[in-house]
Amino acid sequence: MNRILLVEDHERLAALISKQLSTAGIAVDVFEKIDTAWSAFQQIDYQAMVLDRGLPDGEGLSLLKRIRVAGNTIPCLILTARDALHDRVEGLDTGADDYLTKPFAMDELVARVRALLRRPAESIVLAPTFKDITIKPDISMMYCGAESISLAPAELQIMMLLVRKEGNVVRRSALEGAGWGLSEAVTPNALDVALHRLRRKLKAIDSRLELVNMRNSGYALR
Repeated sequence: MNRILLVEDHERLAALISKQLSTAGIAVDVFEKIDTAWSAFQQIDYQAMVLDRGLPDGEGLSLLKRIRVAGNTIPCLILTARDALHDRVEGLDTGADDYLTKPFAMDELVARVRALLRRPAESIVLAPTFKDITIKPDISMMYCGAESISLAPAELQIMMLLVRKEGNVVRRSALEGAGWGLSEAVTPNALDVALHRLRRKLKAIDSRLELVNMRNSGYALR
């Protein structure tokens, strides 16, 4: 299932958007502030972003600018009550792919998000690598030299985060968020099962890396 990042501080509107997109088969993680949205963005590979401009901790475009500077071209739809031409131009110049002014029809929003999802995001690192491991997210495969193995959706997201952290410790909650999103309930042992399977898969492709439990801290590839 596609998962998008929605940054909107109007609680009722955010709930309506989330409901409509979920009905359309699009999972949504909702945040009302720039800092929390940025933190989630670093943990999870979202397929698109819907971004309000007027947020409690600043201008939404500052988040988009930070993402673009980081080299990520995730498709982005700007939502705003600002409908002046210069506002639209500013949003597009910052790196937005589309612009929708409030008020708007929910059907149109869903259609525009679907259109964004048909534009695959590109990133500077398309196949993240750490030590002897390379992840190819487009085909959900993990490689070690000539050996390869497929990854289930949650396993893929967890490994992507661990590889990008390059041996640094990742908190359990961050791994759960990467694997199943931040808006879904996760069963207590879901992460343990996924990590067990990933350990087996690392061995299956003869990787020298191990997925280590750092007591009271989290997990890391060492």
